[in-house]
Amino acid sequence: MKRLDLHGDVVAESPHRVFTRSPFGDGAHTGRPAAMEMIGVDLHKRESQLCIQSSEGAFTEQRIMTGRASFAALFAGRPRARVLVEASTESEWVARYLESLGHEVIVADPGFAPMYATRSKKVKTDKRDARALCEACARGTYRAIHRASDEQRHVRAELAVRDALVRTRTRYVAIIKAMVRREGLRLRSGEPAHTAAKLAELALPVGLQSELAPLVSLLEPVNAQVAAATARLTALARGNPVVTRLQTIPGVGPITALAFVAALDDVTRFASAHQVQAYLGLVPSEFSSGERQLRGRITKRGNARVRWLLVEAAWRVMRARDVEADRLRAWAERIALRRGKRIAAVALARRLAGIMYAIWRDGTVYQGGSQAIAA
Repeated sequence: MKRLDLHGDVVAESPHRVFTRSPFGDGAHTGRPAAMEMIGVDLHKRESQLCIQSSEGAFTEQRIMTGRASFAALFAGRPRARVLVEASTESEWVARYLESLGHEVIVADPGFAPMYATRSKKVKTDKRDARALCEACARGTYRAIHRASDEQRHVRAELAVRDALVRTRTRYVAIIKAMVRREGLRLRSGEPAHTAAKLAELALPVGLQSELAPLVSLLEPVNAQVAAATARLTALARGNPVVTRLQTIPGVGPITALAFVAALDDVTRFASAHQVQAYLGLVPSEFSSGERQLRGRITKRGNARVRWLLVEAAWRVMRARDVEADRLRAWAERIALRRGKRIAAVALARRLAGIMYAIWRDGTVYQGGSQAIAA
């Protein structure tokens, strides 16, 4: 059975018992046999620091370039070792490469404090970090993260590319609008993709036309790339039955549903809707001690893109007037009366995350009614 911490993060049970010396002083050991090297790797973009503990307990420190050739020179042909690395941009390819060389690799949560229990807070160096990782690997005091499947890694990459394109277009459009307003004019409301057409409707001064020309010329290819990225994601959504079911929820489109599935990857990792909500950073932070209980803003842990998309879906529900969204909208409006619309939108985003989890877990579709208020 999976355990989760107070923030809803899945705590991976270490498959290895802690290695300790027998209290009887006879040289015997308990736990796993010391037949494997323990290696801690402090990964960085260009260079990485390693700490290697031999089967006899001796430590060796080494610094190498962060590249396949350097890792191959050190790990290829080496007896099977247990390697602990922090989760980072480079950690997945390093883990896969070392696994291809026959080693056991653990990608650990860098936010798990016990992993660095032996490191001094006043002095931080790469050597100390690598040594702490190596010792945590030997003791089993780490929390392994979930490593996404190849399919969901591809979806995440497609989402990241589309997000970058949309942000680029948004920045261009914002600059264009500001420069037009500077001349006492205003673009009519509408989709960002139609910005060039909206500009053509205005009687712009010649000077402003020449100033805006470079940005306007970039809008067409950016719009084309955004449309192509959206088409690729829509095709992925059509081929995924879970995503299709999630789109039956009001306000949830293919991009939101795909991002949600890609972030969770495996729904069985979570035991409840609240754990999913906490995993996505949609639960209030808490600072409580003794008789004093204080809850603050949401934690904003986890995937920021999914959290933002869920909040946008919540706003769509609150502004929609279709019958299927009535229960959800009424629920959010009651909160808005007490706390304001922005807090209501975040609360509704949290509720949507719970409904999406339940539909995925149970293999059902959105039916409104009890689903809208029970998640």
